[in-house]
Amino acid sequence: MDSSIALILAQDGLVTGAVYALLAIGLVLVFSVTRVIFIPQGELVTYGALTIATIQLNGFPKIIYLQMVLGLYLFLLELLKLSKSAHQTIESPSFNFQFKEVIHNKKAEFKTLTSSFLQFILVPGLLWALLNVLHAHELLGQLGVISQILLTLCLVAPLGPMIFKSVFEPVSDASVLVLLILSVALHLSLMGLGLWMFGAEGGRSKPLLELNLDWGAFSMSGQSIFVIVSSVILMIVFSLYFQYSMSGKALRATAINRLGARLMGINVKTAGQLAFLLAAFLGAFSGILIGPITTIYYDSGFIIGLKGFVGAILGALASYPLAACGALLVGLLESYVSFWASAYKEVWVFSLIIPALMWRSFKHAKLLDEDESL
Repeated sequence: MDSSIALILAQDGLVTGAVYALLAIGLVLVFSVTRVIFIPQGELVTYGALTIATIQLNGFPKIIYLQMVLGLYLFLLELLKLSKSAHQTIESPSFNFQFKEVIHNKKAEFKTLTSSFLQFILVPGLLWALLNVLHAHELLGQLGVISQILLTLCLVAPLGPMIFKSVFEPVSDASVLVLLILSVALHLSLMGLGLWMFGAEGGRSKPLLELNLDWGAFSMSGQSIFVIVSSVILMIVFSLYFQYSMSGKALRATAINRLGARLMGINVKTAGQLAFLLAAFLGAFSGILIGPITTIYYDSGFIIGLKGFVGAILGALASYPLAACGALLVGLLESYVSFWASAYKEVWVFSLIIPALMWRSFKHAKLLDEDESL
């Protein structure tokens, strides 16, 4: 291997590692806030890549139907909860003596119902109408790159909080094992829906940046530059968000101590929805980044998500910088092993979990010994 080949492999490793880093950050965020190992994040990568490819081909993205069905289910569920609450209030013997409180509760229920209608019914409906108009006039494929990216994010990212509210929120106090089983079942369901929405044929989107830079024998495509730069910018934005914004601080507090955050007035369920929204955004954006690099199939997300999970494991599912560095290591290892022994690249990548788990095990055993000695 000469220096030029080594540089090319390093470039490929950094590009794929940057995508894995975004996935690893999303996995760490979801696990630290909700204790859910979000395996279906790989499916959101697939959805993002295939959705923008469908838009560029002027096809109708069927993923809007999934968003509409989930939205209708959540709205009806909210309506059922409010109707039960109203029925219990009417039957309460102290109803006549708490008129002002009842009026206040009615206003709060009406506000909640209105918010649910806007979020779960009106917004997906308007998005569906917009897609129908653009598709009927064959304008989807003529949209600019930024418009295509924004439209894809609007179609995929809202699935995150919808999935949390419909699947994980009702059992948020369950054990990690139960949440993991639900996550695996959800992964299989979303993969089947991906087959229905996008078909068995793979898709590859157009490059987001038409550019080619040459430095002697080394060349770099515009897409690779776009992936690396946008990933770095996104990580910086997320770091500033967690450091200075109130919602970011609430997520950090929930990740550190759920009970303490609840006692301080933080709505843990809202924090979970926000964590899933950010993770879905990262997954969809990762799909947009990786779509022009490789052909994506409806079941490609599982392996991609697992590689992000390896990076998250290297970060102990707790540290965002370590998870990002671990994901970059995964990308570089995959790139170089593909050159030497492509048939075993998955084995080498997933074997990184073994020393990480051994180190965690030894560290935990050492802490137990110290506690016993005290």
